[in-house]
Amino acid sequence: MTVPDTFTNRLLGRVKLTGLLSLAAPVLAILMAGLITAVVLVVTGNPPIETLTLMIDYGSTPRSLTLIVNAATTYYLSAMAVALGFRMNLFNIGVDGQYRLAALIAAAVGGAVSLPGPLHILLIIVVAVAVGAAWAGIAGLLKARRGVSEVISTIMLNTIATGLGAWLLTQWAVPVAGSNNIGTKPIPESAHVPGISLIPGAPNKVFGLLLLAVLVGIGFHLLLNRTRFGFDLRATGRSESAAVASGVNVKKMIVWAMVISGGVAGLVGMPQLLGSSYSYSLDFPAGLGFTGIAIALLGRNNPVGVAFGALLWGFLDTSSNILNLHKVSPEIITIMQGVIVLCVVVAYELVHRYRISAEQRRVSRELSAPAQAQVEGAGV
Repeated sequence: MTVPDTFTNRLLGRVKLTGLLSLAAPVLAILMAGLITAVVLVVTGNPPIETLTLMIDYGSTPRSLTLIVNAATTYYLSAMAVALGFRMNLFNIGVDGQYRLAALIAAAVGGAVSLPGPLHILLIIVVAVAVGAAWAGIAGLLKARRGVSEVISTIMLNTIATGLGAWLLTQWAVPVAGSNNIGTKPIPESAHVPGISLIPGAPNKVFGLLLLAVLVGIGFHLLLNRTRFGFDLRATGRSESAAVASGVNVKKMIVWAMVISGGVAGLVGMPQLLGSSYSYSLDFPAGLGFTGIAIALLGRNNPVGVAFGALLWGFLDTSSNILNLHKVSPEIITIMQGVIVLCVVVAYELVHRYRISAEQRRVSRELSAPAQAQVEGAGV
């Protein structure tokens, strides 16, 4: 066997090992989460197999599948906003405030103007992206200029966004017909995004901005893996000192990463705003930013992995409806979600440690091989 053949075989072996370990982590996490959830169900007096079957049967109906995809669309956008920060070791915990403030201002602008359909939709989306980017950019500037932890600043900005949003809503609010709710002026029909009949037999439609979520995932992949900016961002996330040595302006990267993350966060409320509610009101969905953190961890900041995580979260949320009807506490779903995230973190850490240990053993074998060969040659 020649040296090139030996090198090729070793390389193929490493690729196979990496692939197996990448697959082992989610499988191990699912098994651990399933076991713990089963124990919780037994302790609470609910049969695990029957409960899971009930959830699957309900989640496979056309109506439920539509609800799952719609929930996953917003979850996916939220998780991608978080994932971009994670790839640079930035914890953008302010997605919740960024998307709510962006949705409020975009709804107010959309309800105040009258434009042809595509331009109207584009204006609302651009406003949402700009507001989210500007709000997240504050945390980026504080981090780059003053060294303020983005965790602290984004938490504070969430609180400020909540108060500012409440005040702005009282200034722009009009009564919502048929209820005691208040909201922004309704967005004209020209800016309504029609749904997609993706699920045959479903009485409702999937959000039309599902396509926007797909484009965000593709753009995320291309930005991080096909551009110099993406390389610099990933390099800074892995080793800031090495990035500085290679000429990367780390402070500039911090600001841009937060701005782009906030821009994506501004899109989170758009499927609901332009595809269902057409107004920002007191009952506009909240908490999506924190859900996105869990899904980004579950999907390991990968667009495809995040998509599966978002669909899983949508399935679990939808299943809580049927559990309540069958006298099963819907809080079981919250426990399952928490257990899944915890098991994913533990499983990936175990696999990571095993990978390091395997690599150390491989290097030790390769280093000892020449020494062993010299000893055998001397003996001859």
